[in-house]
Amino acid sequence: MAAGAQTSSEYIKHHLTNLTFGKDPSDGVWKLAETAQDAQEMGFYAIHLDSMGWSIGLGFIFIFLFSFVAKKASTGVPAGLQNAIEMIIEFIDTNVKDTFSHTNKLIAPMALTAFMWVLLMNLMDLVPVDWVPQLATFIGANFFGMDPHHVYFKIVPTTDPNVTMGMSLSVFFLALFYSIKNKGVGGFVGELTLHPFSSKNIFIKLILIPINLFLEGVALLAKPISHGLRLFGNLYAGEMIFILIALLPLYAQWTLSVPWAIFHILVIVLQAFIFMVLMVVYMNMAHDTGEH
Repeated sequence: MAAGAQTSSEYIKHHLTNLTFGKDPSDGVWKLAETAQDAQEMGFYAIHLDSMGWSIGLGFIFIFLFSFVAKKASTGVPAGLQNAIEMIIEFIDTNVKDTFSHTNKLIAPMALTAFMWVLLMNLMDLVPVDWVPQLATFIGANFFGMDPHHVYFKIVPTTDPNVTMGMSLSVFFLALFYSIKNKGVGGFVGELTLHPFSSKNIFIKLILIPINLFLEGVALLAKPISHGLRLFGNLYAGEMIFILIALLPLYAQWTLSVPWAIFHILVIVLQAFIFMVLMVVYMNMAHDTGEH
């Protein structure tokens, strides 16, 4: 354990706290939070600088790699990085064709972006839990005069619910847009009020409308919540296990961390795939006008 004088509880809390920048409610000054309590009191408009920085940075890495390979792509049998990227693109394209039964040129690129972006963010969970936080502590203490105990730095954006819910809400609002565009306002409202229960009798139909609206409204709102929290929960649990392993003696760390890291690779890829597939499914439902 590289926790210094910290207790096990303090070590865990420190590793699960984000580097937060926000407005101090006591004096109105914008600053970095010194404790988890400070971060909580800063409220909705506080920004997790570590989550934002890593997610944006990894997004640029994705764009750079794919654009670099696209510019250098050659005909014939691909090799190396080009071969790997072509395999990923073919894999995503096949899944989109199997899942999305309509025509929209945006869906395949969006699915590729979602899969690769989430995958890269998830992969940060394989970096040893103390390496980057200790580097951040060293830089903060020696170059910015910060108290080492108040330097927080998380490097796995998908363990931050703000990131996962932000992505899922983006998919949700895009699905709403296409639902209204393809079905019309009347069709969209009808989808929420005339299903799953319906009747040819106008009076019974009017009675069933609030029941249908409640059921369909709950199902509609549950989609982005489950979409974002599923990704967050699985990666947060994986990070917690790595942190708990880091509290053990050194020989136990090596004994447990390597097998868990190997198994966690499956979780990392699977969660990126599930997030992408659910996104395509929701977009397919938004384009489905069969009942309208």
